Amino acid sequence: MEKFYHSYHMVNMSPWPLMVGLGTLGITTGMIKMFIFMENDLLFMSFFMLIMISLIWWRDVIRESSFQGFHTSVVLSGLMVGMILFIVSEVFFFISFFWAFFHSSLSPTIELGLLWPPCGISPFNPFQVPLLNTVILLASGVTVTWAHQLILNNNWKGAKKALMVTWMLGLYFLSLQGFEYYMASFGISDSVYGSTFFMATGFHGFHVIIGTLFLFIIWIRLLSVHFSSSHHFGFEAAAWYWHFVDVVWLFLFSVVYWWGT
Repeated sequence: MEKFYHSYHMVNMSPWPLMVGLGTLGITTGMIKMFIFMENDLLFMSFFMLIMISLIWWRDVIRESSFQGFHTSVVLSGLMVGMILFIVSEVFFFISFFWAFFHSSLSPTIELGLLWPPCGISPFNPFQVPLLNTVILLASGVTVTWAHQLILNNNWKGAKKALMVTWMLGLYFLSLQGFEYYMASFGISDSVYGSTFFMATGFHGFHVIIGTLFLFIIWIRLLSVHFSSSHHFGFEAAAWYWHFVDVVWLFLFSVVYWWGT
């Protein structure tokens, strides 16, 4: 039988893309069910299913790259392009929320009292918890960049500590945002302000959850000696994603929290 030797990785058939699609469909359907019927069982079940399938899928990718050696330089270049395009798609995803916010805030209708924020809405003080969260995310961007430089210099002990600080700052950010939501005087159904505010900041919080989980998995891989100073794209992809989350938050803080109030 004739064999072909090339630097590309021909991925085997896998059920995980289909399962992730079903999990995502369950999450969106569960959100509708939660908003209409105030039942969140489908949402939580689908979210748990999505996390478990993602972990299994990541396990297969890690096995292919770290132990089977399938991720050659050609494959890595394709992964880099794919990650960049994914981040670009996420940028346009958040642009839609900013578009909705500006569309409503620059010309508030008479139903809103011709005011922004609308009558009856008490917005957050941007220089309290939102400013603290800004400092936290900026600090996490510094620590993840620091970890990258330590990896390039083969300082693995320092890289582990810096990356651990990064995902712990992510958890700190999420805890403060949860506290902020708990103390909010308005909800997602309180006019277009509540809808755009909670959709934009809520989806950003969801991305912080994904990014924190991403960094935690990379930290576990760092402890397991899966990287080298010249081959650590998994870490770079997580760092790119985290920097994207930081930049989106800067726009949210500047536009929604500060200018929007």
